[in-house]
Amino acid sequence: MKLDLLRTLTFIDQTEPSARDGGDPLRKVAVVGIVRNPHAGGFGEDLTPMIDASAELGEKLAQLAVAAMAPYQVQSYGKGGIVGLAGSQEHINALVTTTFATPMRNAVGGAAAWISSVTKRGAPGTSIDIPLAHKDALYVRSHYDGMTISIPDGPQADEIAVIIVIANRGRIDARVGGLKASEIEGRDGLR
Repeated sequence: MKLDLLRTLTFIDQTEPSARDGGDPLRKVAVVGIVRNPHAGGFGEDLTPMIDASAELGEKLAQLAVAAMAPYQVQSYGKGGIVGLAGSQEHINALVTTTFATPMRNAVGGAAAWISSVTKRGAPGTSIDIPLAHKDALYVRSHYDGMTISIPDGPQADEIAVIIVIANRGRIDARVGGLKASEIEGRDGLR
């Protein structure tokens, strides 16, 4: 199966640091791929072909996201999506498994931590909050963040919006303790 990619959208949200923070701006990039749902209006007993086809989609979306992040390096990431109302939540879940995520990890320069994720069914204009966490260690609290995405005219009932979000740093003025990014050991994806 080859997924029918109808369009892509890129969103950039850049917040300047406070005087107290003094770091780089916080840049969040979201890339959305709108694909036709091959199982719209049906159940789709075997979703394996969708899962397999998601690798190519993951690679394309990740490349677009990393390009939009320049000149910054990626420190955190998240994924998710919205399936149109003629589909089931399992249809979007099939498109954001490890098969989809591996090209994303490669595009950001490697990563040890699992990728935070959220999916749902929705009509055009439905908002979704894609969670972010550090790409190498989940216990880095400063990088617990997110980005709200809404596509005014999508997804249509027979479409799926597949979303990647990346960020170049943790929250501005983060101060709730926990492991610092500079203290990551990189051995288990947690610390």
